[in-house]
Amino acid sequence: MRRTALPLIAALALSACATAPRNPIATWVPSENFDARRPVVIVLHFTEQDSVQQSLDTLRSRNSGGRVSSHYLVGDDGRIYQLVSDEGRAWHAGAGRWGTITDLNSASIGIEIDNDGHEPYAEPQIAGLLRLLDDLTTRLRIPKSQVIGHSDLAPTRKVDPGPHFPWKRLADAGYGRFPQGALVDAPAGFDGWAAMQVFGYTIDDRAAALRAFRMRFRGRDDGADLAPELDADDLRILHALVQPQ
Repeated sequence: MRRTALPLIAALALSACATAPRNPIATWVPSENFDARRPVVIVLHFTEQDSVQQSLDTLRSRNSGGRVSSHYLVGDDGRIYQLVSDEGRAWHAGAGRWGTITDLNSASIGIEIDNDGHEPYAEPQIAGLLRLLDDLTTRLRIPKSQVIGHSDLAPTRKVDPGPHFPWKRLADAGYGRFPQGALVDAPAGFDGWAAMQVFGYTIDDRAAALRAFRMRFRGRDDGADLAPELDADDLRILHALVQPQ
């Protein structure tokens, strides 16, 4: 009888801990008016590693910079792995900013994609990613437009998911933002840098922001020594992006 009772008592104690007030200096007066914290952004990464297994090992331990994780990993074959619950705060974004959001780890879902950064993304992989995005945006009520890359929020540090990532393919399926239709010249006096900020980029380092912008919207990486000068195509894209949807 005692052996049976001990596990039951332990289970009840754990249950009590789960519902007990967390702050011992306050009086617990519970309210039913709350829900779980929800992410508002989805951040896409490439793993820059050689295999799913290597990435799973890294995301459950540490890399050269310390401990790292993500909520999901999508393999070459489209298989989806989950490493952290949607309610948990995975360590995938690091320091950065997107619009007014400065703590991206707290506000986002992180998705790693098995890609070394130098090769096209596999078709089954993109199909799997689209299936995952459909689930997350529907179930967690994340706006479909709020799908960004790691380089978008941290342009001075990161280049993933890189120039090979098919952002237009995602936008055609309704995810992220990408200019639709024919581009037109920006009007005289159009401020491209202000438009870049409106879209979400921080422009403290304009060269880094422009590099990230061109990787996403022009599919090219102009390198770290890029001169921070917007050309006519940049302005056409930016003008299209900031128009009312």
